[in-house]
Amino acid sequence: MTKTNYETTAAQLSALTEGIPYEVANLANASALLWQEMEDINWVGFYKMTDGALVLGPFQGKPACIRIPVGKGVCGTAVAQDAIQLVYNVHDFPGHIACDSASNSEIVLPIHVGGKIWGVLDIDSPFVGRFTEHDREGLMKVVKVLEKALAEVES
Repeated sequence: MTKTNYETTAAQLSALTEGIPYEVANLANASALLWQEMEDINWVGFYKMTDGALVLGPFQGKPACIRIPVGKGVCGTAVAQDAIQLVYNVHDFPGHIACDSASNSEIVLPIHVGGKIWGVLDIDSPFVGRFTEHDREGLMKVVKVLEKALAEVES
C-alpha cells in the first residue's frame, strides 16, 4: 500500500474549496478527493451535528447510517470525547455501529467551527489495521482545510 501524500491532498482540497461558499459542494468534493487519493478504503464522508446528533452528509461508498447519537459508535465517541478515534479493528470497539459489514478498521476526526464541534470526517476500510499515525497526522491537515472552508461558509 502506498502512503497517501496528505500535504498534496490538503493543498488540492484548499484549491477546491477556496472562495466556494457552498457547504455541500465543499464536502462532496472533499469526500471525492479523499476517495481518489486514499487506498484500501470502502467509505469516506461526513456527519454533521444536527439537533443534538450526527446526521449523514456527503460521502463516497455504500449507503450509510443516517443518524448517530453522540456517544454511540466510533463517530459518536469521537464527538463525546472530542478526540480522534483511530480504530485498529472495529469488531473490538465497544458499541461499534456496523453501517457496512465489510468495514474492519476506521478513523474518525472531529471537525470544529466557531469553537464547537461541527461534525466528523469518517473513513472506513475493509482491512484490519489500515489506519496509522501517518493517516492521523495527515488527515488532521485535511480537516484544518475543511474547518477553514466551513467557517467561511458559516460567516
